[in-house]
Amino acid sequence: MENALHWAIVVLICVTSLMSVNYSFKARRASDVRQRGILSARLNMSMGIMLVFIALFMMLAFSGSTIKVVISCLIIVIGLFNLFAGIRNNSVYRSMKG
Repeated sequence: MENALHWAIVVLICVTSLMSVNYSFKARRASDVRQRGILSARLNMSMGIMLVFIALFMMLAFSGSTIKVVISCLIIVIGLFNLFAGIRNNSVYRSMKG
């Protein structure tokens, strides 16, 4: 069961990483400011989710020393900050008139 959970988290990390790369390329090529902002917000959201999954993998896969737990908690905080900043930016850019 634990092995299946590790593999599921690895797959989710890969999927969110590919989403981040995809949104990054699209945002850099977008000519419209509103579209670029929306794609950048989605990039932030997918990176935030990816960071949370990376921290969860670190917590579950390795023995729980204090340093690893603290580092994992910091990564989760950074990931949640990215996620909420992306959600906020997405709502701001969606409300703009294009």
